[in-house]
Amino acid sequence: MKPVKVGICGLGTVGGGTFNVLQRNAVEIARRAGRDIEVAQIAARHLNPACSLGATPVTDDVFEVVNNPEIDIVIELIGGYGVAREVVLQAIANGKHVVTANKALIAVHGNEIFAAASEKGVMVAFEASVAGGIPIIKAVREGLAANQIDWVAGIINGTGNFILTEMRDKGRTFDDVLAEAQALGYAEADPTFDVEGIDAAHKLTILASIAFGIPLQFDKAYTEGISKLTTADVRYAEAFGYRIKHLGIARRTSDGVELRVHPTLIPADRLIANVNGVMNAVMVNGDAVGSTLYYGAGAGAEATASSIVADIIDVVRTLTTDPNNRVPHLAFQAHSLSDLPVLPMGEVETAYYLRIQAKDRPGVLAKVASILSERGINIESILQKEAEEQDGLVPIIIMTHRVLEQKMNDAIDALEALDDIAGPLMRIRVEQLN
Repeated sequence: MKPVKVGICGLGTVGGGTFNVLQRNAVEIARRAGRDIEVAQIAARHLNPACSLGATPVTDDVFEVVNNPEIDIVIELIGGYGVAREVVLQAIANGKHVVTANKALIAVHGNEIFAAASEKGVMVAFEASVAGGIPIIKAVREGLAANQIDWVAGIINGTGNFILTEMRDKGRTFDDVLAEAQALGYAEADPTFDVEGIDAAHKLTILASIAFGIPLQFDKAYTEGISKLTTADVRYAEAFGYRIKHLGIARRTSDGVELRVHPTLIPADRLIANVNGVMNAVMVNGDAVGSTLYYGAGAGAEATASSIVADIIDVVRTLTTDPNNRVPHLAFQAHSLSDLPVLPMGEVETAYYLRIQAKDRPGVLAKVASILSERGINIESILQKEAEEQDGLVPIIIMTHRVLEQKMNDAIDALEALDDIAGPLMRIRVEQLN
C-alpha cells in the first residue's frame, strides 16, 4: 500500500518537533497506522536547526503545499487567525484532510471549518489545540462518550500556572515571575493571551463544545487574568486551606452553560491544586464515571507533536471509511448540536474570597457585614489582620457561601463606595470541584 503523504506548514518549535517525531518513530507509527507516513513537503520561512531535513522539499510558499496534488494531509502549524484560516479552508476545498494545533483558529472559526470539512467529506483533527500532549479531546469525545458531562475544569495555560506556583512557593511578585517566564521562553514578549486568560478561553471553548455538544462560542467566554493577584492573596488563600489556580471552568446547568476563565480558590487537598510549574491538568466530571483527571505537559515541541502525530495516525486509519461514520468533530453529530445557551457571568453561582482594605475605624466590619447580608450573601468565615504599617489599612478577608455573581457585583459596588474602604476590592471565585 502506498505511503500517505503529509505536508507540514510551519517549521517552528512545534513543526520541528512534529517532523522529528515522524522521522524518529516512523516504523512504530507505520505499525500503528497500517501504512507508511511520509513528509512530502514543508512550507517554512526559516529552517529549524533542530531538524535534519535531508532531501525533504522545502518552500516558503505555504499554498504550494496546500495545492500539492500528492499531499493527502496538511498539517497547519502557522498559528493565528489569518493565513492559517485560508490554509485550512483551501486544503479542505482541495479535498485534503487537516491536522492543526491552532486553538485560536478552532475556537473562533471552527464552526465554519467543520461545516466545510463535512461538505467535502474530509477530517479536521485538532487534539494538540488543547493541553499540548494530554489527549484530552480524545478522552472527552470518545473515552467518555457514554457519560453526560456535568463539568470540566482545567489548568490549561502553563505560563499562568508557573507564575502562580512561583508566587506561592517563593513569595515572589507577579511582575518578577513574569519577567523570568519571558526569559525562559514560557511567556511571549506580549504575555496578554497567557496572563489575561485568552489562551485558556480558546481551549475551554473547544472543551465545552465537545463536552456538552454545543457550537463553538468563544465570544461568550468570560475571561479574567492573574495580573492583579498579590502574594498576600496567595498567603491568605493558604491560611483558609485553599490554593489559587488560573482555571478554565465549563459547567452544564439547567439554565445553560457556564464558560469562564478566572483565578480560582480550590481546596489544597484536590489533586489539581497540586499541579505546579508549567504542567497542565484537566478534570472532567461525568454522571457515570464521576471525576477523572488528565495531567501532563501542556506545551513543548515533542509533547505537542505527540498529539499532532496521533491525529495523523487517526486520519490515516480512517482514510477509507465512510465519512458519515467517522467520529464527529465536536463529539456529537452535527445535526444534534444543542442550542443550550452560554450564561452571562452575572447568572453564574459560585462562592467568593474577598480581600478588603479598610481604614482602622470602629464599626467598619459591621458595615461590610450589613451590605453583604442585605444582598443575601452569607459569610462562611472571616479573617481580620493587623493594620499594615505602610498605610495604616486593615486587611479584611472574607469567604462567602455560593451566590449569584450579579448579587456579588452589587455588593462590591456598595462596599467600594464606603468612605471606610480604600481602593478596589480583590474578588476571587471559589470552587470545591467535588
